[in-house]
Amino acid sequence: MQDRPPRRPKGVPLPPEARPGRHRTSGPRTPAPPNPKASPARVAALSLLQAVLEHRRSLEDALDALPTHEPRDRAAAHRIAASVLRSLGTLDAILEPYLKREPPPEVREALRIGAAELLFLGTPPHAAVASAVDLVPKPFAGLLNAVLRRVAEAGQGALEGIDADRIDTPVWLWTAWHGAFGAAGVRAIAAAHRIPAPLDLSLLPGVAPPEGAILLPNGTARMPAGTRFADLPGPEGFWAQDVAATLPAMLLRAKKGERIADLCAAPGGKTAQLAAAGATVTAVEKDARRIARLSDNLARLGLEAEIIAADALLWRPPALLDAVLLDAPCSATGTIRRHPDVARLKRPTDVATLAALQSRLIAAAAEMLRPGGRLVFATCSLQPEEGEAHLRAADAAGLLPDPIREEEMPWLEDAITGGGNLRTRPDMWAEQGGMDGFFAARFVKR
Repeated sequence: MQDRPPRRPKGVPLPPEARPGRHRTSGPRTPAPPNPKASPARVAALSLLQAVLEHRRSLEDALDALPTHEPRDRAAAHRIAASVLRSLGTLDAILEPYLKREPPPEVREALRIGAAELLFLGTPPHAAVASAVDLVPKPFAGLLNAVLRRVAEAGQGALEGIDADRIDTPVWLWTAWHGAFGAAGVRAIAAAHRIPAPLDLSLLPGVAPPEGAILLPNGTARMPAGTRFADLPGPEGFWAQDVAATLPAMLLRAKKGERIADLCAAPGGKTAQLAAAGATVTAVEKDARRIARLSDNLARLGLEAEIIAADALLWRPPALLDAVLLDAPCSATGTIRRHPDVARLKRPTDVATLAALQSRLIAAAAEMLRPGGRLVFATCSLQPEEGEAHLRAADAAGLLPDPIREEEMPWLEDAITGGGNLRTRPDMWAEQGGMDGFFAARFVKR
């Protein structure tokens, strides 16, 4: 029988985004402070989850906004929050039988934290229960203790019979991916999203990979999941960049001395690739905060590029360019394995809005190119509206397809579509830790 888009099983709670009023309030609310004895890492994890699920802030922004914590506490808080977000449906399904009524949001988040530590993070039961109890006001301590002790008693048996692939994936995403990639494809993607992503590093020419890394076929150095970039020695020789994110710049085939624009360039990984290849690069970015990060990254790596603070829709180069790399703003659904908050923050309406912006950016990029100039358009999205659907817009902008050939990437032939475009998925290279989902297409200006 074909695997159809899911219906919510009986007894499984609605996801947070489908619970009107259950995870939001009509006005500002100040949760009661946790027990002063509470673990700083768990307090920070609770704050991160509230930021994402109640206030719809990205996990990265929420992490940056945390009060000063020890780096180890911040890393632990991120690990806990990411684990909860990655398995949100599963955790709620396990907790639901023990809850007679919906608890306040901060209590729900503390329950999720405790359950995630018990079932997924290997925390000893007594520590997981006690640390979660310390997160809530005293009237709810008994509830936390009773529920989490039941979860601890069940152990891994609590996971039996749960279709985690489905209930940990928002319904609208499951439906879209089912239509795009089929029954087997959507399950493989969902399964990949529940596994923490490794840390991928792009290396400057001649730089040796850090100790403990494995080299992937494209030259990326892969460190185990949980590795912190800040702990690596010699960071001036490499930068963090998922293996799939390296491919669009590779496809542009930059040559020494070519004049190339990297549009929507921050945080600068692709700019660094192009500059390291010897191109004369103009990095265009409109977000001032992201520009600072881009500038810092290039300075750390000892690479040069002209940085322009401008909207890529409006900016035009003083002379037509040899090539343009457009890694356009998108829903980022291809990065959920690395950024599990994306699955909880994005909506179908976001995809439509971003797809319209991407079409306009393709037309703008075409105007920057000399005849015969090259464009690589890319998005870190698994949604066809943000990928394959743009081929017609490129044709209208005067761009001819320049198909990607299998011999350009013999180590990733499965990602090259019949039309000569690139489509990576999180379940590719699963044995080595997977990769982000990307779409990329290459064009030449008429």
